[in-house]
Amino acid sequence: MLAPEERGSLAIGEHVLERLAARAASEVDRVGGAAGRTLGISLGGEALDRSAKASARIAGGEVELDVRISLEYPAPVGATTERVRGHLRERVEELTGMPVRRVGITVTALHTEAAGRGRVE
Repeated sequence: MLAPEERGSLAIGEHVLERLAARAASEVDRVGGAAGRTLGISLGGEALDRSAKASARIAGGEVELDVRISLEYPAPVGATTERVRGHLRERVEELTGMPVRRVGITVTALHTEAAGRGRVE
């Protein structure tokens, strides 16, 4: 068996971290995705069944994440974003072995339970 220094190394790219973070955000109850944006303009809609949008940066061997999500309302926004932050940190560190220094979260929409249901008169 080869010694650790003879095995080589594994490089994890920022794009991979972005995909991991987006997937991990979807694992949290009452959290949905965000529409993509180009030049600040929303492309499509925000929905609970869409993927979260994430960007990642590796600096000094540590990961910085920025994630855009939507939430089911009336979920407590502060408590839910803290759950998402903790889950993202835990999952990314578990899957990559890289410490997560910062997780920035932007909530782009709140969805009510009645969203998408037709109005009855």
